[in-house]
Amino acid sequence: MSKLLFRFLVRKGEPSCGNRYKLTVFCSEIVKFFRIDIMSEVKNMDDIDKAIIEILKHDGRATYSNIGKRIDLSEGAVRKRIKALVDDGAIRRFTVKVGLAEGAEAIALLSVNPSLPTSDVSKALKQLPNVETVYEITGEYDIAAIISGFNITEVNECLEKIRRLGGVSDTNTMIILRSW
Repeated sequence: MSKLLFRFLVRKGEPSCGNRYKLTVFCSEIVKFFRIDIMSEVKNMDDIDKAIIEILKHDGRATYSNIGKRIDLSEGAVRKRIKALVDDGAIRRFTVKVGLAEGAEAIALLSVNPSLPTSDVSKALKQLPNVETVYEITGEYDIAAIISGFNITEVNECLEKIRRLGGVSDTNTMIILRSW
């Protein structure tokens, strides 16, 4: 992941990630970057696999036969490739993303008590309802979590549960106003 973060900073033209760099400024862009670029780190992916992932990113409900027609493969071949992508971790889940007009979303940055492994806190976070994605990151904070709910009250309730988790020593939350 640190290679991905470094490539992100280079792409954004940031000359240094020292004290001048504040994670909160780029947090929403980092989240977008990880969602888009994580597939390039998966081994053994060819152009067809990448095309399948691009199609699914734009239409998660696309059928195997529809995908096959678009990339000139049989339905069975598409099915096998998608199963392999899931098994290899290139596709981690199929999900519905609620539009912000109908819900609320936030990015929570968390500091973890150094006496506890960050991975333990990350695992506990993933068990909470409304926590969509958890990233272990470098910088001032240890974890970035994406939280969504049907309204701001639901997101706030989730944030309160996060603050009460063992090992969480500090939080910084940003409500997402708009996404593109």
